Amino acid sequence: MVTALRVLRQDNWDEWYDNLIRAFGGAPESAEERALWRELTERDRSIGAWDGDRCVGTAGAFSFRLTVPGGAAVPAAGVTMVSVAATHRRRGLLTGMMRRQLDDVRSWGEPLAVLTASEPVIYGRFGYGAATHHVNAEIDTTRVRLTVPPGTDAVRLRYAKPADALDACEAVYAQLVPRRPGMVARIPGWEQLWLLDPESERDGASPLQCVLAERDGEVVGFVRFRIKGDWEAAGPKGTVVVSDLEALDAPAHAALWRFLFDLDLTSRIDARRRPLDEPWLHLVSDVRRCSLLVRDSLHLRLVDVGGALEARTYQAPVDVVFEVEDAFCPWNAGRWRLTGDAKGASCDRTTDAADLALSVRELGAAYLGGVSLAALGAAGLVREVRQGALAEAAVGFGSAVAPWLPHGF
Repeated sequence: MVTALRVLRQDNWDEWYDNLIRAFGGAPESAEERALWRELTERDRSIGAWDGDRCVGTAGAFSFRLTVPGGAAVPAAGVTMVSVAATHRRRGLLTGMMRRQLDDVRSWGEPLAVLTASEPVIYGRFGYGAATHHVNAEIDTTRVRLTVPPGTDAVRLRYAKPADALDACEAVYAQLVPRRPGMVARIPGWEQLWLLDPESERDGASPLQCVLAERDGEVVGFVRFRIKGDWEAAGPKGTVVVSDLEALDAPAHAALWRFLFDLDLTSRIDARRRPLDEPWLHLVSDVRRCSLLVRDSLHLRLVDVGGALEARTYQAPVDVVFEVEDAFCPWNAGRWRLTGDAKGASCDRTTDAADLALSVRELGAAYLGGVSLAALGAAGLVREVRQGALAEAAVGFGSAVAPWLPHGF
């Protein structure tokens, strides 16, 4: 029977979602988690592949606004919940869903599509490039000390119930979103994800805890975490499992990390998905004993090359003609002249000679400023046609802070 793609209906959601869960291993989930994802799913932006009356493929897209260099919040389709049933692999279903989805994103007028990849090899063929990275750290707090900046002692810390502190934590997060490329403004309802705390997913750790950082009565940071207790013959060796930590300034940041370092009955901090340039990395006495692991995070695709390049600013003046290869979205292919600086940019079709030649995948990787065009050129992925153009563009595309996606979707 011919497989059909169609927009998700409310009465199909359970089967659609069950297909997704099965494709990702079929791990049990809590009723609370399932109910929240049902509420958050944007059905009119989600599609299913159907073989007769059976769902055999899923794909969705959240209506995000993504911070880009310069601080603008740009509409971006948050590609999510992508799966193909194991019984229907290698039939072109994923390609068909990606084709339909990118056509839809273009029709919605959204210049960007973003995703986090279960396997990074999958999405490059559809034009997605790895645009942000994050650090996972396992810090030996018995061997590593923290030096804190002036003002840290003026920050007051207090425990709060995660639900009671949710509004204060979200207010801090909202202030940080414009400061760093790659951050996503929260859609209403998404804040509830941080309160999901089923015992089955704690791996033996405590219920979620929250500590607020305050100065002069104002909340300036927070950390949410769990404690996973453990003992050996010599004594306790528990782990602090950090869920998320955000702070508005250096003293608040240091105060929260010092708190984590000093928790009784623990000897390790397990912190995942942290920014590459997070300040604590420069405050520790021995970064080697922090067991850092860098991995890809947000994968980005330019759905509208001109609109996307105009939406951000450039830290140094750029005037460059790109020859863009994009077989999957041919409306992007060809030459584009980008002219811009820290105040704004324009990007239009041109017949002028190319300065740089690259695929839309490399352009997506470099878009947020975390991956250097020069590094991509050194790898042979960007071809310099006009001498000097690569260095000029690489400086302009850079970002003063590392782009970062604080959570998955």
